[in-house]
Amino acid sequence: MPSVYSALATNLSTTVSCRLKASNWFYRNVSRRRIGSSSVNCSLEKTTETDRLVKLKNGNDSVEICRVINGMWQTSGGWGKIDQNGAVDAMIRYADAGLTTFDMADIYGPAEDLYGSFINRVRRERPPEYLENIKGLTKWVPPPVKITSSYVRESIEKSLKRMDVASLDMLQFHWWDYAIDGYLDALKHLTDLKEEGKIKTIGLTNFDTEKLKIILENGIPVVSNQVQHSIVDMRPQQRMAQLCKLSGVKLITYGTVMGGLLSEKYLDTNLVRTHLNNPSLQHYIATVDAWGGWDLFQDLLRTMKTIATKHGVSIPTVAVRYVLDQPEVAGSMIGVRLGLTEHIEDANAIFSLVLDDEDVNSIQEVTKKGKDLLQGIGDCGDELRGV
Repeated sequence: MPSVYSALATNLSTTVSCRLKASNWFYRNVSRRRIGSSSVNCSLEKTTETDRLVKLKNGNDSVEICRVINGMWQTSGGWGKIDQNGAVDAMIRYADAGLTTFDMADIYGPAEDLYGSFINRVRRERPPEYLENIKGLTKWVPPPVKITSSYVRESIEKSLKRMDVASLDMLQFHWWDYAIDGYLDALKHLTDLKEEGKIKTIGLTNFDTEKLKIILENGIPVVSNQVQHSIVDMRPQQRMAQLCKLSGVKLITYGTVMGGLLSEKYLDTNLVRTHLNNPSLQHYIATVDAWGGWDLFQDLLRTMKTIATKHGVSIPTVAVRYVLDQPEVAGSMIGVRLGLTEHIEDANAIFSLVLDDEDVNSIQEVTKKGKDLLQGIGDCGDELRGV
């Protein structure tokens, strides 16, 4: 009798492609790879400007996204007041620079509403072919309530209205408590809405390896799982990536620059916890503590700065490139503080950065001194569930 992994590898077909073409707005590269077969025509490994876009696919479901994703958690409060007009102007600038994918959630304050205003600006001010490249990935994060078909439909209709779209490019599903039944029911109702055309693709957010396996065994056509992943937090490469390789599900990563901790700002500094004054910094310093502490983190920053200087880029650019080069990673998010600060140049530098063996080895010389976070924190998503 074949194992579940063999069945998953047989039944789920995922194609990853990257495209490049010249347009008035940005450049795209064309290449292709089929996961789970012996024929490999394209790799998501180290390239120069050949992997700006990636196609996530499961059966007839597919969505093409930019591999560097604009994360909109920072619009939810705690990072500074967001002006709607200024935020939408910033979204236009990001899209004009080729950073065309935006990640949000129903619980991220005004994020979905901002996307709705933005997409209407695009419809009015940009040509149709430009609009085709814009992608909005949102999340549904329900409270622990009884899941019914009508409740799921009502929730998704709200996101459709707020984002002002007829169909969601991707709906990423999060479930807070595995002890409460209902996540499979919710996913089956979401699959029904996908069949109706209200959702183009279904993804997951912060599901662990065991639950991802169960979801796939139940025939839910997910294309991705969004998880915390950075040079410090390599847990997704221990268990999750193995299942992804067999099933075709790809990883979308967040926390890749650890809320800004992986940057020049914190190089050669003493840790003053009271200065970590926003939700993401407070979250990721706990990861640093569990991994090895501030002194070891400084060793890592110094190593990354040497690599960044060598290539003429920033530490965050090195941080994202390193994770994008990891197996089964389709895309990585960088949080955007719309209208407050911008990092368009650093983000675009990721696509042309090639980390050589010397770079990778020097990073790993430091990271191997850290603790095993799979043992200390648990599998992907466990840091949010207190297990």
